[in-house]
Parts: sequence; structure tokens; C-alpha cells
Amino acid sequence: MAEEKEQEAPKKKKKGLIKWIILAVLILGLAGGGYFAYTKFFAKPKADHGTEAPAKEAEHGAEKAGEAKGYKDLVTLPTFVVNLADPLGRRYLKLSVDVEVTDEKTAQELKAMQPQVQDAVILLLSSKTFQDLQTIESKILLKKQIVDRLNQVLGGPKVLRVFFTDMVVQ
Repeated sequence: MAEEKEQEAPKKKKKGLIKWIILAVLILGLAGGGYFAYTKFFAKPKADHGTEAPAKEAEHGAEKAGEAKGYKDLVTLPTFVVNLADPLGRRYLKLSVDVEVTDEKTAQELKAMQPQVQDAVILLLSSKTFQDLQTIESKILLKKQIVDRLNQVLGGPKVLRVFFTDMVVQ
């Protein structure tokens, strides 16, 4: 009987030691995976300080200078309130829009052509249904369609982006 107790004690110690080893390996594996995910997806890449770095910096500086020279202006359009194309006609859309244009001349042109701009946007918005405006993808598509319509009215790619400042569908 004494021999059986002596044999059970070492087995319990081995099982406890194996559990700790497995736990340590799992923790190290998770830590390694977390570090990999951080460096691969979240950390900002470090710039190389080799021979290519000055060329990249000069190129990057040229882009920044181009952005500073390329004037972009925001034009606020009046708020649009339209009935949606639903069967019962009980739903409406209220939309406020800011438009980013390429230069000040285009901003003035957009303000001068406000009746044509409003007509184009109202016709586009009134053709939408409630289901057309529910998802985020459909709202992004609506932004693209508004940009396309405004560029048609202005006669060229002068509108860069459209920003929704207020959107109510009721």
C-alpha cells in the first residue's frame, strides 16, 4: 500500500508540470501572434534610411507641394427636401451637402449655376426609394452619383467629393 502511494505522487507532479508547460507555450504563441498582427496591420511602417530614402522624401515633398498649390474649396449647397419614389409617397429625404471642388473659379461657377445644380440633384434624389438609401453602400453610391451629376452640369471633372452634412429619411 505504501508503494502505491509513492507511485501516485510522482504521476500527479508530472501532470501538473505538463499543464504548466502547455499553458506557457500557449501564452507565448498568443503573444507572438499578437505581435505579428500588430506589426503587420496596425504599426506604421518605418522609413528606410538607405539610398532610396532621399528619393522617396523628395517625391513625397513634391506631392505635398502639389497639394498645397492645388486649391480645394468647399461649397455648401442649399438643403434639399424631396419626396422619395415610394409607392405611397409618404417618405421624404432631407439632405444637406458640401461639395469639394478643384479651385476657386469652379466654386464661383458652381454658385452661378445653382439652379441647374439644384435641378440635377433634386431629380436624382427624388428617383430614390427608401430601400435605396438604407445601407452604407447605397449612401456611398449616392455620393458618387451626385459627383457625376455635378460634373455633368459643370462640364468636366471639377467636383472632387461630396460630403453629407445632414441626412434625414422619414
